Amino acid sequence: MTLATGVRTRCPGDLITAIRGATGHRADWQQTAALVAAQLRQHLPGPEILTAQERAGDPDGYVCHLLHTEPDGSFSVTALVWRPGQVTPIHDHVAWCVFGVLQGAEYEELFVLGEDGTFLSEAGRSDNQPGEVSGFAPPGDIHRVRNRGTGIAISLHVYGADITRLGSSVRRTYDLPVVAAAR
Repeated sequence: MTLATGVRTRCPGDLITAIRGATGHRADWQQTAALVAAQLRQHLPGPEILTAQERAGDPDGYVCHLLHTEPDGSFSVTALVWRPGQVTPIHDHVAWCVFGVLQGAEYEELFVLGEDGTFLSEAGRSDNQPGEVSGFAPPGDIHRVRNRGTGIAISLHVYGADITRLGSSVRRTYDLPVVAAAR
């Protein structure tokens, strides 16, 4: 993933105000993710939040466009652009995360770490469509995301950290065997 840096704010003011209100409750991470998700559902912009060039993506991998970092470091907003077939490694996050799909679809696989830490188990899957919003917080945030479609997918992500200071929202990646969920 490439983090394309830019100006400190490229988001609609009502979205930033709504996220500030949600994070201002100083709730735990699970509750904050739920509060931010509720606000993102009401204020989800369209893909035109990015320029035409940004919406085209990059053939070398999915791209993360920084749209906003809160001055106090409490959250960041990014837009991810995925060309067909592009996929993340299995990873978790440094803080809570909320995302909304703006265009295309994002296929997400959820995992849990095995008791002895030597394998991952499948915990769920979802095919997130335009307008859908979801969120999560550590622990329980191990996942992999991909674009299984034939067109470009774009999603907006809100992270509970200043990713310009951290370099990424990813805490760690997992290169472990995956055990299929019992059916």
